[in-house]
Amino acid sequence: VQLQASGGGLVQPGGSLRLSCVASGFSLNRYVIGWFRQSTGEERETVACIASNTGSDGSATYAGSVKGRFTISRDNARNTMYLQMNSLKPEDTAAYYCAARLGPMSRLKTLYDYWGQGTLVTVSS
Repeated sequence: VQLQASGGGLVQPGGSLRLSCVASGFSLNRYVIGWFRQSTGEERETVACIASNTGSDGSATYAGSVKGRFTISRDNARNTMYLQMNSLKPEDTAAYYCAARLGPMSRLKTLYDYWGQGTLVTVSS
């Protein structure tokens, strides 16, 4: 069982990046999936999460600081989750982590079962 995140990098303020996270060893469609981020010296925070496709409408929830700029999604055929990040700001600089949870929708990072290794996003001119 593994989550492999990619897509981070250096981007100028106002730019965009798309993070990807490929799952292996399990089917993402049965899981609540989430993206979290952690800046240096800060606690890991929830960025976005989306309900499993099983018995739900796939609704998503976002942190207030990213709402309207970031979009979480999944591609079940590719067993992959994404985080599209637009209008990036310097304060978005962090290591971004993907995670999956088998259970009810939750923003609590402690309830997630599987974690990717993190991909670094740096927003700077």
